Amino acid sequence: MSAGASGVTLARCRAADAPHAAVLPFRALGGTARAGFGPAIGFCLNCRAVPAFWQHDFFPMPVPRGIMPGRASNTILIAGPTASGKSSLALALAERVGGAVINIDSMQVYRDLDIITARPRPAETARAPHLLYGHVGAEVNYSVGRYLDDAGAALAEARRLGRVPIFVGGTGLYFKALTTGLSVVPPIPAAIRADLRARCDSEGPAALHAELARRDPDAIRLSPNDRVRVTRALEVVVATGRPLADWHREAGPPLVDPSRAVRVFLAPDRAALYRAIDARFETMLAAGALDEVAALAAKNLDPLLPAMKAHGVPGLIRHLRGEITLAEAIAKGQQDTRHYAKRQFTWFRHQLADWPRVAPAAALDFVSGALPA
Repeated sequence: MSAGASGVTLARCRAADAPHAAVLPFRALGGTARAGFGPAIGFCLNCRAVPAFWQHDFFPMPVPRGIMPGRASNTILIAGPTASGKSSLALALAERVGGAVINIDSMQVYRDLDIITARPRPAETARAPHLLYGHVGAEVNYSVGRYLDDAGAALAEARRLGRVPIFVGGTGLYFKALTTGLSVVPPIPAAIRADLRARCDSEGPAALHAELARRDPDAIRLSPNDRVRVTRALEVVVATGRPLADWHREAGPPLVDPSRAVRVFLAPDRAALYRAIDARFETMLAAGALDEVAALAAKNLDPLLPAMKAHGVPGLIRHLRGEITLAEAIAKGQQDTRHYAKRQFTWFRHQLADWPRVAPAAALDFVSGALPA
């Protein structure tokens, strides 16, 4: 390449000290102005404005398929209802393009919920890097804000490894925060949170909803029986003096620009999906899900914690307490999961309406075709 020309190469990034995709101008800072001789400074496409450079011992190389950020392949986003085949698609893509699979499911983050949330098995995680799976204890009240912190670290790790980030999961709120940004609500004092939870237990969520309605006009959107969302909205008003919606309108910049990502929502046939949900629940039980839930129940955690409300967990705990039969617990878990899948379809259709909806069998070719050659 002649002096003064430019091109995309793999160059060593100063920020990550690793080969990253970069635009290098091939203007040597002393030395011969041609590839391979003298240091040249360029623009790192992975870390954005951070300088990248090559020297006499670091020659430009072709950029692997799918690695170059700033184009559609910067990040792959795979969403869809539970049991639709998202994890297997992510793994197939990771092997095809050199990717790192990053979890974006709010329940698969919990280490105590391995089997009951159908986390990827060791034989699968050995085939490609898998990040943000089982890294949080069940005692943690994990939030979307905490997830974004963890997702930022996972993105940096994927880039350090020189791999394409592949986000996969079904938690719509996490996807929206990842691609549109999230406001930073100040931390809620523990005393306020404990007081409101105690009041919710003693007075019921409807009483807290009535109080919230007097202080937050958006309260009408919440069901009076939704204790989690009502309590959260009220604690924000009490602690900050501002409704939660006000904070949401002050979202910061997103971690992932959706216009530079390949996005796909897996849309299987409903009847087939519901059959898959029912069969998977039986498979999880055969793999030891009941013992896993028994170990979780033995921790005597707050039943309002997210991990304690994972699909299948409440029913199996009731069975372990002798309140219902195992058959009833299975039926309850299957029904709750089917209802959740229906809500996922609805949420994505309204909140992320511009995402392509693709049948699972066609998704691998669809995403691969959207990546640059």
